[in-house]
Amino acid sequence: MDAIEGALIVVALVAAYFVVLYYLQRTGRLGPDKPLSLFGPALMMKTQQGRGWLDRAGRFRRLWSALGDLGVLLAGVAMVFIVVLLIWEGLLATQIPASAAPSPQEALGIPGINPIIPIGYGLLALIVGIVLHELAHGVVARSQGVGVKSLGILWFVIPVGAFVEQDEEGMNNAPRRRRTRIAAAGVLANFALCVVFFALLGAMVATTVTPNANGVGVSYIVPNSPAANDSLAPGDIITAVNGSSTPTETALLNALDNSTPGETVPITFYQASTGRTVTITPVLATSPYDAKRGFLGVGTSFLTPSQLRQELTWPPGSSEGVLGGVVIWIVLPLATLEPVAGSTMSYYHLSGPLSGLGENNFWLIANILFWLSWMNFLLGLSNSLPLIPLDGGLLFRDFSAGVIARLRRGWDSTRIEALAGRLTVASSLLVVFLIVWQFVAPRL
Repeated sequence: MDAIEGALIVVALVAAYFVVLYYLQRTGRLGPDKPLSLFGPALMMKTQQGRGWLDRAGRFRRLWSALGDLGVLLAGVAMVFIVVLLIWEGLLATQIPASAAPSPQEALGIPGINPIIPIGYGLLALIVGIVLHELAHGVVARSQGVGVKSLGILWFVIPVGAFVEQDEEGMNNAPRRRRTRIAAAGVLANFALCVVFFALLGAMVATTVTPNANGVGVSYIVPNSPAANDSLAPGDIITAVNGSSTPTETALLNALDNSTPGETVPITFYQASTGRTVTITPVLATSPYDAKRGFLGVGTSFLTPSQLRQELTWPPGSSEGVLGGVVIWIVLPLATLEPVAGSTMSYYHLSGPLSGLGENNFWLIANILFWLSWMNFLLGLSNSLPLIPLDGGLLFRDFSAGVIARLRRGWDSTRIEALAGRLTVASSLLVVFLIVWQFVAPRL
């Protein structure tokens, strides 16, 4: 299927979806007080079932109140972090050329639209993250004495998540601290799920995955280059150049930097196709970047196989330090190292308790866990934005109201809430501006 056929299918599905919505509207089956209603362009399918489960889970009030307070703290820290990050990215946006500017699709964390989020893994992770996010809101709401009107599934052409419809009047009348607990519950759930899924992934990789060699992974081969002519292939691991070991990409580049065109240089590497370590003696070509340097014609992975295994097991243990390791884990999809597939799988062999799954099944499960963790981190962070109608917008409004109440003790609640509402609108406009600015500034 080519791109045009795929686009036509998408257009047809969207058109059919809106035809169904039109039919439901005309036949009176769609409305705010009916089992089917709209949330923007999305279809809400409501049910009363499940409310009893929320009541039973929410009866542990002290536990959920403590977790809700923790969620408020985490959401507050995440809110400050992501706003500072947006400001920093906004400043950087003025310094990059238009050719390097991000595309608008990158602003949307939607699988299949965002180019770095694979539609299969991403959609599964998004649905799981949203469903559990909403359930957390419902459980904490019941623990705080706020009613839940309905639960359900949210559709936009395909199922895109779930929702828990809280009693709006009860939410508005609840004390401010209880409201913040409820609003922060979803953020807490997403961050907690991020940790849980990552721990499962780390355990899988740590106990089962072993690099085939200590060297630099080959990710691609330049056609008609010395590497191509001497049987190097993606998935191989270069372990030495001219007798010098190459445990890192820097070591490999340094070894090749000292070579000259026409020089015969021994290259030792683990050959994935045979499972053996072999040595070849290619005659280096002239580098297209420097006529005085030799050219082998290999593209190397952003991380060595050992470094990638470390990132999937425990990022704080990275050679780049705790912060560097966490940042690298976040950008693995940008570096095309997640999902682990194709030649990247060839860097490793499986041994241990889960080796019986086979390579394809093992990496399928591992990739699912990575994306469940990654998407929950993204959901937790994005929902912390002080932007209406996200959880962060509700939290920012109550944070603002609390600060105003302390500074203006003579004001009544109506005046306090009105000013907090205006500040929240201002923060929402600022966030939208900072996001849009990243795409506009480089093109000005």
